[in-house]
Amino acid sequence: MAHHTRSDDPRMFSTSGGRAIGKQIEAIHDPAAIELVVKPILDIVEDIFHRATPAVPGLLQEAHMQMEAFDEKAAHPGLHELIQYLSFTLNRISCEIAYRLSMGEDAHTTTLAVAQIIKSYSWDAKVVLALAAFAMTYGEFLLVIQLHATNPLAKGVATLKQLPQVLSRTDLLKPKFDTLSNLINSMLQVAKCIVEFKELPSRYISLDDPEMLSANSDIPSAVYWTIRSTVACASQILGLIGMGHEFISSTTDAWELSSLAHNMDSIHSDLMEKLKRCHQRIRGRKDIEAFETLVRLFDAVHIDNMKILKALIYAKNDQLPLWDGTRKQRMSLDLLRRRNVLLLISDLEMPHDELYVLEQLYNESRVQPTRVENQYDIIWLPIIDRSTPFDETKRKQFESLQAMMPWYSVGHPTMIEPAVVRYIKEVWGFNKKPLLVAPDPQGKVANPNAIHMMFIWGSMAYPFTKIREETLWKEETWRIELLADSIDPSIVNWV
Repeated sequence: MAHHTRSDDPRMFSTSGGRAIGKQIEAIHDPAAIELVVKPILDIVEDIFHRATPAVPGLLQEAHMQMEAFDEKAAHPGLHELIQYLSFTLNRISCEIAYRLSMGEDAHTTTLAVAQIIKSYSWDAKVVLALAAFAMTYGEFLLVIQLHATNPLAKGVATLKQLPQVLSRTDLLKPKFDTLSNLINSMLQVAKCIVEFKELPSRYISLDDPEMLSANSDIPSAVYWTIRSTVACASQILGLIGMGHEFISSTTDAWELSSLAHNMDSIHSDLMEKLKRCHQRIRGRKDIEAFETLVRLFDAVHIDNMKILKALIYAKNDQLPLWDGTRKQRMSLDLLRRRNVLLLISDLEMPHDELYVLEQLYNESRVQPTRVENQYDIIWLPIIDRSTPFDETKRKQFESLQAMMPWYSVGHPTMIEPAVVRYIKEVWGFNKKPLLVAPDPQGKVANPNAIHMMFIWGSMAYPFTKIREETLWKEETWRIELLADSIDPSIVNWV
C-alpha cells in the first residue's frame, strides 16, 4: 500500500530556509555537469500536462487531441535520440520516488535522493528531468481514468489500482485535482523560466554579469523546490491508487500542495524579475552593437540606398514597411532604390503649419514629376518615446499626422529601432524640431537638415546638398547686390 509523504516543517518555505536548501542541493551538484538541449522535452511535458488536465474527475469531457500540434513538437531534430539517452534516468527517478514514498520517507529526503540521481546534469536539465519523470506517472494515471469506461484493458488496470472506488467520490476528488493542477502549472512556469535563463545569448550576457550572478544564486533553490513539488504531486497520485477514501478526504495534503504552489509562484516572480533585468542588459548591448553598425554603414560606400533604408526601417516577417500617403496602401522599400529620398524626422507633435508648407511644396513638385528638380521622394520617420507604451492616444496622434501626408511614411513607429533613434538624435542632432535629412541615391548623407532649403526654395533646392545650398545663397546675394546698386549700396551690409 502506497503512503503519502509526511508534512514537513512550514519554515522550510521561508526565504532563509530556501537559501539553506539551495546550499544543500548545490553540494550534490557536479560542477562538470552534462549540458543538454532540454527545451523540446519540456514542450512535450507541458503538452502532457495540458492534455491531461481536462480529463480529471469532475471534468470528464472529451479532450480534442490535436495530434498535429504534438507531432510538430515531437519532430524536433534529435529529440528521439535524446529521449532514448535519458530514458533510463527518467525511469529511475520515477521508481525512486515511488519506492521512497511507499516506504513512508519524508519529501525532503526523497527530493535529495532524486537530486543525487541527476547530479551530473545541468540545472535546467535537472528540473526538466524531474518534471518529465512525473509527467510519465501523471499521464499514465489519467490515461487510465480517461479510458477505463470504454476500454477493457484500461478498465482492468483501473480495477487493480482500485480506481473505480476512488472515482465514485468525484465531489471530493475534484478540489484535490484543482489544487494539484495549480501546483503543476506553477512548476511548469518555474521550469520554463530556468530553461530560458540557459538559452540567453552568451554573446550579449555572460555568467559574470551581475544579473546572471544574482539569478544563478537562486536557481539551485528553485530546482530543489520544483523537484520537491514533483514528489508531492507523485505522492498524491500514488496515494489515490493505494488509499482510496481515506486519502481523498485528507486536508493535510491539500494544504501542502497549496503551500508549495504559493512558494513556486513566489520563486517564479523572483526569477522573472531577474530574467527581465537580463533581457534589459541584452537589449542594451544589442542596441549599442546596432548603433555601431549604423555608424559604420553610413561611413561606407554603397551602390544604392537600400542598405541604408533597410537599416533605418526595420520590417519584421517580410512585411511591407512603407505607407503610401497618396495611394493609401503598403509599399516596398525597393521602389525607392537609387532615388533621392528625403527623410522627414519629427515626433508626434510636428507643427501643423510646417507640415502644411511641406505638403504644398511636395504637391507642387508632383504637378510636373518629370522635371529633374522634382525627382525626389519623402519618407516620414516618426520618433516616439520607446520607454512608454504606444497607447491609444499615441496611435491616434500617429494616424492623424500620417493622414495629412501625401508622401511615404513608416507603417508603424515601432519599425524604427532604438539604435536608429539614438543615431538620429546623436549624429543628426534631432531634438523635437523637425529635420529633413537628405541622403543621395547611394545612401550617403548629403545634407543633415535640408528643411530650411525646402521652405525657402522648394524644389529648386534639388538635390538638397550643401553645395547646392551654397550656390543658391550666392545667387540670392547676387540678386540683392544688383538690387542694392540701384537703390542704396549699404543694403548689402544688412544681409
